[in-house]
Amino acid sequence: MNKLVNFPLVGLIASFVVLWLSVRIGASLRKLRSLEGDEREDYGFILTASLTLLALIIGFTFSIAVGRYDQRKNYEEAEANAIGTEYVRAGLLPAADAARVRTLLRGYLEHRILFYQTRDDDRLRQIDSATAQLETDLWSAVQAPAAAQPNALTALAVAGMNDVLNSEGYTQAAWLYRIPVSAWGLMGAIAICCNVLIGYGAHGTKAKGTLFLVLPLLMSISFFLIADIDTPRRGLIRVIPLNLSKLSQDLQK
Repeated sequence: MNKLVNFPLVGLIASFVVLWLSVRIGASLRKLRSLEGDEREDYGFILTASLTLLALIIGFTFSIAVGRYDQRKNYEEAEANAIGTEYVRAGLLPAADAARVRTLLRGYLEHRILFYQTRDDDRLRQIDSATAQLETDLWSAVQAPAAAQPNALTALAVAGMNDVLNSEGYTQAAWLYRIPVSAWGLMGAIAICCNVLIGYGAHGTKAKGTLFLVLPLLMSISFFLIADIDTPRRGLIRVIPLNLSKLSQDLQK
């Protein structure tokens, strides 16, 4: 299940095959016992209620995925603002300390951009390790002058650095928290049941045609879209570090 969620294209193919087979299984069950009279009317209510429930769950899950995506975008903007503000506030420190802080901030900024762009897990671990070391160096760079000259100006530089470090932590949390696997399993189980019911309630030989490819395909595309938005690195829809990249260009100027 984790692989299907982390690789949306694979999940699209797998979900379509499973849901199409579910329709075929329902059609096979229909051959054992067909619906007659009032049973078909009651069956229609059950099928409608099941599809409505599935639609509500898909809509709710999509809303969660979009909310997480927006959160990741907002934190990227917050990171850029925090780094840019601290780069300016570094001028409140003694000249030598200010130059060191700004050099470290430029290197830190490049690693934050790489965090958003990389898709390789090994490369990501290297970036996280380098980022952690840079954060230690950045804090030490403002801690020493603040301890030597405790005043309101150095306090501003320390507070700005605190915002820089906190914004990175918020971003990490937003990228880690995703739709639970149990929620995916529940949604998949309901989708399978709905397709079995559709196949079971089919009339005549229509279940053998291409008509019953439509609903499995639409459901699979819906699952793919949700998984793609919810997958920060391997999806087609990703957060681009526009604000961080623009800040990097401005600092180079």
